[in-house]
Amino acid sequence: MRILTKIIGGLVLMLSMVTTVMATPVDTYEFKSPENQKRGLSLAHELRCPQCQNQNLIDSNSPVARDLRLEVYKMVDEGKGDDEIIEFMTSRYGEFVLYKPKMETKTYILWLGPVGLLLLGLIIGFIFIRKQRIGGTTEPEISAEDQKALDALLKRDNK
Repeated sequence: MRILTKIIGGLVLMLSMVTTVMATPVDTYEFKSPENQKRGLSLAHELRCPQCQNQNLIDSNSPVARDLRLEVYKMVDEGKGDDEIIEFMTSRYGEFVLYKPKMETKTYILWLGPVGLLLLGLIIGFIFIRKQRIGGTTEPEISAEDQKALDALLKRDNK
């Protein structure tokens, strides 16, 4: 029994010493000025990784995001403006890379769709409630023939 506890203790000790850490490399870019660093980080937060699902360039660990972060870093340090950088990214990867798409005719449904659906829901709800208040208190009308048939059934059941 002592041998078994020593073996198990040794295995536990070995396994606790052997750890595998899946590390991702951290990008460290040294900008020329603190303003450039703020701009670069801001742009990387605004741009979406084209490969990942709903992650910006900062949050993504994909190789594409790493390349785009490097591209943003280079362009910011070269003195290019935010609009130039965004234009470059959208021309290369499409509007998908923007978390906040521009207000254009092709994006009206994206911007105005939720408001339209909310208004439609409010209108339908208002109409439904109004009909319930107006028509909810009236009793259904029964023809004289149906009333006689009901009375006959009730008399038959009471006997």
